[in-house]
Amino acid sequence: MVRLAYLLVAMLWAPLAAAQERFITIASTTSTEQSGLFRHILPAFKAKTGIEARVVAVGTGQALKIGERGDADVVLVHDEASELAFVAAGFGIERRPAMHNDFVLVGPKADPAGIGGGRDAVAAFAKLQGRAFISRGDDSGTHRMEMRLWQEARVDAKSGSGAWYRETGSGMGPTLNMASALSAYTFTDRGTWANFRNRRDLVIVLEGDPRLFNPYGVILVNPARHPHVKAADGRAFIAWLTGNDGRAAIAGFAVAGERVFFPAAKK
Repeated sequence: MVRLAYLLVAMLWAPLAAAQERFITIASTTSTEQSGLFRHILPAFKAKTGIEARVVAVGTGQALKIGERGDADVVLVHDEASELAFVAAGFGIERRPAMHNDFVLVGPKADPAGIGGGRDAVAAFAKLQGRAFISRGDDSGTHRMEMRLWQEARVDAKSGSGAWYRETGSGMGPTLNMASALSAYTFTDRGTWANFRNRRDLVIVLEGDPRLFNPYGVILVNPARHPHVKAADGRAFIAWLTGNDGRAAIAGFAVAGERVFFPAAKK
């Protein structure tokens, strides 16, 4: 009877405990997940606030669509033009710069396109025409930047689709795996590259062009459009991320001793 009483109490308390659990949903990019950043910083956020952050990691375009539908409380992505359009359309509010890193171009050590040693990303992409290249092709922030570079280089990469240019329609990790398997070039954020171990003969062939600067913004999904958005807890996350504790957590994240994200400058 005593055991039965304990079971009944547990059954009554379980729904109440679940109802009291605090969490927010963050729509973010695969780069923040696959680099390991979220595994590093989110436990610190929960320890500070008691709020669990549950991440849906997709490309930037998909993350913004999730925010548009109101299926997340916060969006953390890396395509500033799209972020500003998202806010201007009324889907998000209170956008803040969160952090930054950069993009790099990787390819086979033999570097058949002859890119190594240069620092001009547009000139490098011009040399890539006809060379094996693996693209994410998923409307992510990385893919959008890649497409801008092709355009500036006046190369119609899509015309090489199925021949020298292939799209995975997937995240950065699977795209790097395919590039590694085929000894092809690809374009990646530095964070995911630093955490990627299946490199084989892939190396960084170009880095350091200021055009490869990669800023991330954090945005609250507009609660006026979606009343179910957890605005107070979402604001708590944004305040933590862009405040001293969050900035320290970002700065303290490293992969094999290399810092791969840097907090945005305080305003």
